[in-house]
Amino acid sequence: MSTTTETLDIAPVGRVEGDLDVRVEIENGVVTNAWTHAEMFRGFEIILRGKDPQAGLVVTPRACGICGASHLTCAAWALDTAWRTEVPRNAIIARNLGQLVESIQSQPRYFYGLYAIDMTNKKYAKSKYYAEACRRFSAFSGTSYELGVTISGKPVEIYALLGGQWPHSSYMVPGGVMCAPTLTDVTRAWGILEYFRRNWLEPVWLGCSLERYEEIHTYDQFQAWLEEKKEHAESDLGFYWRAGQDYGLDTYGAGLGRYVTWGYLPHEDRYQHPTIDGRNDAVIMKSGIYDGKTDKFTTMHQSRVRENMSHAWYNEGSDDFHPFERTTQPVQKNAHNFSGTYSWATAVRDQELGRCEAGPLSRQLVAGGEHGLPWQHKDGLILDMYRKMGGASVHLRQIARMHEAVKLYREAERCLRELRLGEPFYIKPKQQDGAGWGATEAARGALAHWVSVKDGKIENYQIIAPTTWNVGPRDGQGVRGPIEEALVGTPIANKHDPVEVGHVARSFDSCLVCTVHAYDKKTGEQLAKFRTA
Repeated sequence: MSTTTETLDIAPVGRVEGDLDVRVEIENGVVTNAWTHAEMFRGFEIILRGKDPQAGLVVTPRACGICGASHLTCAAWALDTAWRTEVPRNAIIARNLGQLVESIQSQPRYFYGLYAIDMTNKKYAKSKYYAEACRRFSAFSGTSYELGVTISGKPVEIYALLGGQWPHSSYMVPGGVMCAPTLTDVTRAWGILEYFRRNWLEPVWLGCSLERYEEIHTYDQFQAWLEEKKEHAESDLGFYWRAGQDYGLDTYGAGLGRYVTWGYLPHEDRYQHPTIDGRNDAVIMKSGIYDGKTDKFTTMHQSRVRENMSHAWYNEGSDDFHPFERTTQPVQKNAHNFSGTYSWATAVRDQELGRCEAGPLSRQLVAGGEHGLPWQHKDGLILDMYRKMGGASVHLRQIARMHEAVKLYREAERCLRELRLGEPFYIKPKQQDGAGWGATEAARGALAHWVSVKDGKIENYQIIAPTTWNVGPRDGQGVRGPIEEALVGTPIANKHDPVEVGHVARSFDSCLVCTVHAYDKKTGEQLAKFRTA
């Protein structure tokens, strides 16, 4: 019996930024091969070359309109390590708080505005959960959609108290922060957090108090929690869990099986004299790599990172480069060659373990490990789910991301409690030449900046974002990137409406645009054009 291979080019995939295109090959209704190609050249590394070192504080937060605090955090810490600054504890807390509230706002905005909309696709019309999914998650008119997207704007009001605006503030600087919150600011921040908690996080998302949810540590305890009260099962978390399994979202999208996180939130008493090598022991949310195939954890260090341009549009050869060694030489007038170069993203890998997935799932799997220091956060729920559910899936990525909401909220509370308003927020540094590195965990995953300063100017600046880890093309050994690998095995019910491809790509929080086009590669016929948001 002959097998027919069909090729779909889906461009773009996403709902915010239109720079990710996907090609899939389908046999018997299942994806057998995939290519992800980033279609937008950003060029921040080139823009910054030759500039004043502090230009990165202004330029890099513009790399993304929804996670500028993460880029600002990395830019500030990179110069701190290069200039060997002292950072007062208040400044560390203020930096952490800014990033925390930005990440908290991203959770309902992403889930309702970018992901859950697909739960209303007509493919699922026969599901017993479909009508309720439409009532809650339909774009603009859904009850949870409207509330979730609206309330997502509240947490960043705290960011504005610190930085004067959101997004694109540059209040984090080498040596600290350019703000000094007052008691009134702190009181307002507490009120904003409480509003978020009492109007969405507890009554709508969890259906219970934070304290009750924090008692859940295992998969079995989560299942018991679902059955404990109607409010738990009917919460948006409980409903999504049940509907997602009924839809089969727990059956595909596994990916590579290796997961990386830089860790984040430096402890205010352990990173006041920041160095590259001292960061791992100072962060509250620990760093590492989890290999799901061997069930082993590895400590992550920036020296292990490599980028490969074999299948990317850069004139830098086919070797693996550490970011400090990259020169960023884009190709002019590039063409798509899926056996050659086909993306602006690079292939990022760990020097020893290879390609890794970044994101909330990675953070939670590493958080479940027994490794780490006494002051570092440990949470075993998602790791237990991963093991008992047979690995990763589209479904588990959503649970992992939204599970973070409670711990991030609690850490924001801790930051407000730990501020000492009469103590310094800034210590003026001495500028000097050197190499620096700053890293964090953006909402989408592992983010890092590398900077080299020579003769008082930026000699080299490199950024590896979460999307670079996840959307990158094949590497020099031909190994598929995380999203490419996750797409393989995906069932496609209707090639004219390949919503399953969107499920997988958006489970990585690929921040892309709202109109999807699908074309038949052989005939050029447009198979489908549909507006999803």
